[in-house]
Amino acid sequence: MFVSYKWLSEYVDLDGMPAKELAEKITRSGIEVEGVEVLGEGIKGVVIGHVLEKEQHPNADKLNVCQVDIGEEEPVQIVCGAPNVDKGQKVAVAKVGAVLPGNFKIKKAKLRGEASNGMICSLQELGIESKLVAKEYAEGIFVFPNEVTPGEDALLQLNLDDEVLELGLTPNRSDCLSMLGVAYEVAALLDKEVKFPNVEVEEAAERAEDWITVSIEAKEDNPIYIARIVKNVKIGPSPLWMQTRLMAEGIRPHNNVVDITNYILLEYGQPLHAFDYERLGSKEIVVRRAQDGEKFVTLDDAERTLSSEHLLITNGKEGVALAGVMGGANSEVEDDTTTVLIESAYFDGQRVRQASKDHGLRSEASARFEKGVDPNRLQAAADRAAQLMAQYAGGEVLAGSVVAGEINLEPKVVAVTLEKLNRVLGTSLEAPEVEDIFRRLKFEVKTDNGAFIVTVPTRRGDITIPEDLVEEVARLYGYDRLPTTVPVGATYPGGLTDYQKKRRAVRQFLEGAGLNQAITYTLTSGKKAKEYALDSREPIKLAMPMSEEHAYLRLSMIPQLLGAVAYNNARQMDSIALYEVGNIFLKTAAGELPEEQEHVAGAITGLWEENLWQGEKKPVDFFVAKGILEGLFAKLGLLERITFKKAEVAGMHPGRTAAVELDGQVIGFVGQVHPQQAKELDIKEVYVFELKLSPLFAAETAPVAYQPIPRFPSITRDIALVVDTNVEAGQLKAIIEEAGGKLLKDAHVFDLYEGEHVEAGKKSIAFSLKYFDPEKTLTDEEVVKVHNSVLDALKEKVNAELRS
Repeated sequence: MFVSYKWLSEYVDLDGMPAKELAEKITRSGIEVEGVEVLGEGIKGVVIGHVLEKEQHPNADKLNVCQVDIGEEEPVQIVCGAPNVDKGQKVAVAKVGAVLPGNFKIKKAKLRGEASNGMICSLQELGIESKLVAKEYAEGIFVFPNEVTPGEDALLQLNLDDEVLELGLTPNRSDCLSMLGVAYEVAALLDKEVKFPNVEVEEAAERAEDWITVSIEAKEDNPIYIARIVKNVKIGPSPLWMQTRLMAEGIRPHNNVVDITNYILLEYGQPLHAFDYERLGSKEIVVRRAQDGEKFVTLDDAERTLSSEHLLITNGKEGVALAGVMGGANSEVEDDTTTVLIESAYFDGQRVRQASKDHGLRSEASARFEKGVDPNRLQAAADRAAQLMAQYAGGEVLAGSVVAGEINLEPKVVAVTLEKLNRVLGTSLEAPEVEDIFRRLKFEVKTDNGAFIVTVPTRRGDITIPEDLVEEVARLYGYDRLPTTVPVGATYPGGLTDYQKKRRAVRQFLEGAGLNQAITYTLTSGKKAKEYALDSREPIKLAMPMSEEHAYLRLSMIPQLLGAVAYNNARQMDSIALYEVGNIFLKTAAGELPEEQEHVAGAITGLWEENLWQGEKKPVDFFVAKGILEGLFAKLGLLERITFKKAEVAGMHPGRTAAVELDGQVIGFVGQVHPQQAKELDIKEVYVFELKLSPLFAAETAPVAYQPIPRFPSITRDIALVVDTNVEAGQLKAIIEEAGGKLLKDAHVFDLYEGEHVEAGKKSIAFSLKYFDPEKTLTDEEVVKVHNSVLDALKEKVNAELRS
C-alpha cells in the first residue's frame, strides 16, 4: 500500500512531522514501512509555461519552434519535438540551469540552427513511470488545465513535492488498504482525531429505484449490493489533483468517472464499479453464479470461459461484470457515456479469489475483497462517489440508493482482563492506561470486574480473540517499552549436537577441498525424480504443483546439480565443483508424511588444477572424486571402515562407478556420469557422488590417538601380481592387509599392466608394501616370513602369481 504524505495530512493533523519520522513510528507499531520515496527528489528549475506561438522548424520536419511564457519579462524560445505541442497550452518547462532526474542538467542549445532555451517536459522526463501516465500523454508532453499560472512551480502542481510511504502490510491488516484506515492507525499513534470527508449529496427529484432493480440469487457470495444512479455526466479528464494522487498511489488516470471509483477505492478501501447505464441492456441487475462454460468478455477484450465457481453480475440475461475482479466490455464507461450506475457491494473473498486466480486477473479491487472490506463503508463509499461525479463530471444524482440483501453490521465484542495483559506483556499497566489505548484506537470499551469488554469496529476484522487485544495494547504502548526478562528455571549452555557438528565438518571439508555450496530445488520433474536414487521408490507427486518441472519431490540431488553444471557450462564456466547438503524424500504408507533423509552430493567437471606458469593441467577424473570422499571419511574418522566396490548405477559410466560401503552397508556411490546422459544435458565429462549422512554420522568412532614419530626404519617390498582380469585391486589389497598382520603398515597399487607380455585373460597389478615395527629394527628374516605369508595367501585365494 502506497500512502501519500500530503493526502494523509488531510485526514490527520501531522504537525509537520517529517515523513521519515512518521514512517519510523508506524514501523514501531507493527506495520513495516518498507521505504519513503520523495517524488521530486533531485528535480529543480521546472515551472509552468504558456506556449504563445508554435511554428514549424525550418530545418526539421519533426521539430517545432515555440515561444513560451515562463513568468519572466520576456518569453523564451524552446525547440520541441513532442507531436502534441500546440499554441495556447500550459506545459511543464525545465528552464536553463534546471536539473531533471538522473542529474540531467538543462543548458542553452542550438537544434538544427535554432536556439533552444530550456525544455518542454513530458511526465516521464519528470520521473513518473510510463505505466502511470494517462494514455493521451503517453507519447508526448503533459498539458496542464488552464487554471495554472505561468512561472508557478510545476512540481507543486504535479504533486511532486510529496513523499510516499510504502507499507508492507500483512494479510490480517486489510484495514490499512485505504487512506482512512491508515489515518485511523496514525491518529492512534499520535493521539489525534481523524477528519472524515464531508459527504453531502445533492439529489434530483427522480428516484434511482425507478431506473434500476437489483436481485441477488447467490446470497452467500454477495450478501448485500448497493446501486446509485448519476445521469447527465460529461466524460472528461479528472481534476489534476486527483490524477496526481492516483499516480502517487500507483494507479494510472483514465477519465473522471473511472478515476473517481479508483479514488474511492483508495480513500475508503471499498472497491466500486461504474457501469454505463445505457449499455447495460436492461433495467435490472441480477447477481448469480456463472454457468459452466459460460462465455464473458472482460474490459481487456479477452473472452473468458466461466464456471459455477465464479460470481457474475448480469443484466438478467448476460454478464456485465466478473464480481469483484473486472467489469465487462459490454457495459464499459466510454467517452459518450451520459448515465452511470455505481456498484458498491460486499463480495465473499474466497469467491473473488477463485475467479482472480482462475483467470489470472489480479487487481486492486480483488486484493481488497480477498482480504475483507468494511461492510459499514458500502453506503458511504457509494455516496462519496456520487458526490464527486456530480462535482467533477457535472452529473445529477438520482434520489436514494437501490439496496438488495442485508449483512450483519454488528461489531464484535471481545474481552480481556488486565491481569492477562500484564502477565503476557510483562508490564504493570493500570486500567486507565489500557482504556486510553483503546480510546486512541477508537474502540468502545467498558470495564467490568477487572475485564475490558471491547466493542471492535467492523473495519478491524482481524480482531476476534483476547490475544488480538493484547497485541493492540502492546504495539500502541510500544514494543520498545516492554520490559526485558530472563527465562525462569534451570539454564543450560548452548551448543551443537554431535550430528550438527559432523554436518558442519562435512561442509567445511568440502569447501576447503575447493567445492562451492549449491542450494537447488527439492521439487523436480517426474523423469528426474527417479534418476540416481539410492533407494528406489515411487516418487511423491504434489497435489497442486506449480508446473510439470516442479511436480515431484526429489529422490536424489544429483539431477539438480547436473542442471547447475549445465547452466554454468552454457555460460562458458567450464571448471565447476559443487556440493549440496540437503534432504531427499521417500514415499511411505498411504496418507503418511514422506520419510526425509539428509544426503550430501557433489558434481565436478573441468580442470581440477591448473598452473599456467608450469604448464600443468590436471583434469577431473574418477580418482579426484574418490580422493575427495576419502579425505572426507578421514576427517570423520571412518576411512578404515570404508570400502569402494565396482557398481552399476543407472545413468552412470559402467566402468567408472563405485559403490561406497560403510562396514559392508552401501551408503552411496561415486563415479562418472554416463557419456550419453552428459550429451543429453550438453555437458562435458562430469564426476558425481552422493552419500547418506545418517549412517555416516551415527557410526561410532574411536577417540583420536596420537602415535610418536617412528624411531626405527621401515622396509619396503614391491610385488607385481598376475591375476585374472576379473580380480579387483581392492580384493587383492584386502588379502594383503589381512595376511600382513601387525607388521604391514601400508599397501597401495602403483602400476597396472595389460598387454602382449601378459597372458590373455590376465593382468599385472603392482603393489608397494611397507613393513614396520615401532619397537625395534626389523630383520630380513622377519620380513621374509611375513612377506611369504602374504604371497601364499594371494596364491591360495585368487591364484595370484608373481610376475617374472
